[in-house]
Order: sequence, then C-alpha cells, then structure tokens
Amino acid sequence: MKINMLRVLPFFLLLLNVYCLPVQAAYSPPVAAESAVLMDVGSGQVLYQKNAFQRRPPASTTKILTALLALEGGDLGQVVTISKTAASTGESSIYLQAGENLTLEELIYGALLKSGNDSCVAIAEQIAGTEANFVQLMNEKAKQMGAMDSHFVNCNGLPAEGHYSTAYDLAKLTCYALQNPVFNTVVSTREKVIRGPGWQRHLQNTNQLLDTYTFADGVKTGTTNAAGPCLVASATRDNRRLVSVVLHSANRYGDSKSLLEYGFNNFSNNKVLTAGQVIGDIPVCDGFSPAVQAVSKGDLTVVIPNGRTDLIEKKIYLVDGLTAPVKKEQKIGRVDLYMDKVYIASTDLIASGSIERLPAYRILWRKFYQNIG
Repeated sequence: MKINMLRVLPFFLLLLNVYCLPVQAAYSPPVAAESAVLMDVGSGQVLYQKNAFQRRPPASTTKILTALLALEGGDLGQVVTISKTAASTGESSIYLQAGENLTLEELIYGALLKSGNDSCVAIAEQIAGTEANFVQLMNEKAKQMGAMDSHFVNCNGLPAEGHYSTAYDLAKLTCYALQNPVFNTVVSTREKVIRGPGWQRHLQNTNQLLDTYTFADGVKTGTTNAAGPCLVASATRDNRRLVSVVLHSANRYGDSKSLLEYGFNNFSNNKVLTAGQVIGDIPVCDGFSPAVQAVSKGDLTVVIPNGRTDLIEKKIYLVDGLTAPVKKEQKIGRVDLYMDKVYIASTDLIASGSIERLPAYRILWRKFYQNIG
C-alpha cells in the first residue's frame, strides 16, 4: 500500500512494538519461570513472553550491564589496584585482596564467569571513581538502550530496595551487549585462569547451559532469595541468534532450553526488502530528469511463525514530489513493517541517483510553454 505522506511517529510505533503481545506459534513451550521472554537478536522481535514487563529483582544478571560499561569505558589491559571496599564486598566473590593488581579484562572475567561481586565493585571504582557514580552511568546507559523499566542501585545485583529490571529490559540490554565481540568471547567461555596473590584463580562459568545445550553461547546466571534462580541465555543456530530470559524459575536451564528450541523450530527469517530494491518513482521538478527512483536503503527482515507470510504488511511513505537538485541517497521516504498489525521495523527510502537542476533559462522556457499550452 502506498501512502503519499511522510509524517510518522516512529518512537510511538516502537512503543507499540514493546507493549504489544508477540505473534506466537501454535505451540507454546512450558515455562515454569514467573517471568520470561524470548527475543530475536537481529530484529529485536519478541517471540514469546510471560510477564515480560513485570519489575523484578535481577540478581547477578545485573552484571551484564556492568561488564558492558567496563568494555565501552575502559581499556582491557589497564591495571586496577583493588580497594578495601571492593575486597570486602560479600556473597559471591573471586576473593580479591586489598592492594593486589589485576587487569580490567581479568575483573570482567571474574564478574561474568564466577559472578564476583567484588570484581564488579573494583570495575565500578576504576571506571567511575566510586560505585555510586558508576550506578548513575548504568541507569543512563539502560535508558539509552531502551530498558525503560529498570533501575539499578548497585553494580552487582546484591539485594537492595529500588534495584529492579524486567525480562524484556534484560533481553534488550543483552542484545545490545552481544554486539561487542569481547563480551561475546567472555560469556561463551567455560573456564578461565586469572592471577591471584600467590596463586591462580580458576574461574568456572556458572552458566551450566553452556555444557548441556549444543547451541548455547552465553550469557549470565543470577540467584538471590528474592530473585530466585534466574538466567539470561543466548544461542545461535542456522545463522540465527536468540536470547531468552527467565526470572524466578524452578528450572532455569530447562526453561531456557525450551524457549530457545521453540524459537529455532517454530520461527524463520523472512527478508521483505533488499538494500537497493526499487520501490517507486517520485516526480522531480526543474531537473534534467523528470523522476527519480526511490530505493531501499537497507535490508528489512522480519521473523515470522513458519509459513505465515500472510501476517506481514508493508506501509510505504513517499514525499509527494521533489524539486531539483536531488542528491544521491537523499532520504525521500520510508517503509514501515508490521506483523499482525504490530510495528516491527523500518528502513529509509533514498534517491537512487543525483538529478541536477536545469539552467534558469530552460526552467523559464519550460514554464512559458506550459502556460501557453
């Protein structure tokens, strides 16, 4: 369907996508978790949800954001001197000692593999001076990435009033973090040896899914009394990557595997537009050419339940007309993609080439003949 107008509300449409239920396949997996979500990493589409927007304590899945900020704001090789504050941080730890030196990279492994709360505080102090300053960065970063229902009070997920997230937000944060190649390497590592004061620290990844599910390649466990057993998991199969989040689950590994298998077995990618594909012609006034082709700036792919191409709807928005000069790749429209009336994604439409403006005398001459005609 072609609509001759370019006015849209993309942010509003994005909110619609966030808060509308996903199109699910006929079969839904059994999930014991109190809150869960399954998200396609490439498109950000939600393929399954159960109380996905319910605010809950995230426990150590908080460390996904802590590690991301460390990777974006620090140098992996920089040496960090452990403070008394970091060394005294309780619960799960890698037994840091005040005054010892580790690299930021080693601390990131300590945080993500062994779930070291002390590692997180050391990271926070190195990046932002204090944990309080770092937490402020965490909340700002979360909002930037679209995690609108999250609020963090500390850098490691230890129980605290006002420290919460949602399954959906954790999936969003993780999809973003997985774009970082170092983050990918760390969360898929099963074992790592890092230095200690007089001994070597042998870190075993707490994510048992890496050993029990062939396609698993991340991400992070979390457990507290309030949060219950939690797991943010990722898996890749047939060039598709999915992220599952289960919060307060009696069977976090079983739930995660069921969700990931559900996504791989019941959904598939459908490329709706290819970069450079011609969508239509737009008239050009006062140019050497009377029209320019509108082409897709990028690929547009949607994840659909197997065989359900009938659910896809494209809405095309084009400017009514252009006046030369027109520059190549100038934005002249957009395509919005919907699945079962839920906004999914969009791509710009751009001019396929440049069109120079006619000399003034030729424009006047043309208008003269048009008037007497």
